[in-house]
Amino acid sequence: MIIPVILSGGAGTRLWPLSRELYPKQFLPLVAERSLLQETALRLRGLPQAQAPLVVCNEEHRFLVAEQLRQVDAGGGHILLEPAARNTAPAVALAALHAQRQGNGDALLLVLPSDHVIADPAALQQAVLAGGPAG
Repeated sequence: MIIPVILSGGAGTRLWPLSRELYPKQFLPLVAERSLLQETALRLRGLPQAQAPLVVCNEEHRFLVAEQLRQVDAGGGHILLEPAARNTAPAVALAALHAQRQGNGDALLLVLPSDHVIADPAALQQAVLAGGPAG
């Protein structure tokens, strides 16, 4: 089983004035008609063994995350709220603890930043499958 973990905790300071604290770049349609977050979620479609994604974000963005995922029919997962923004490692640890508590301690976590552009989603899926356990 693969549990995708989408990291969406950015503060929105690097692309100002397009991106702002309450509307960081992962929620903007910078390279396509959909936002970077939506494109990240859609990349997971068709990935064998993948569960619904866990999205780690801060409390201020929880409704924005839920709405953007709903718009592309990519909901159904969990939105985990970071108690404080502390970068990548604590966000991944939060997702791992959540998976463990849900009885999925043996699952592979596929950690995906919400603001990356990947031109070939099929190649990404092939790489993920090649890197997973055999069988």
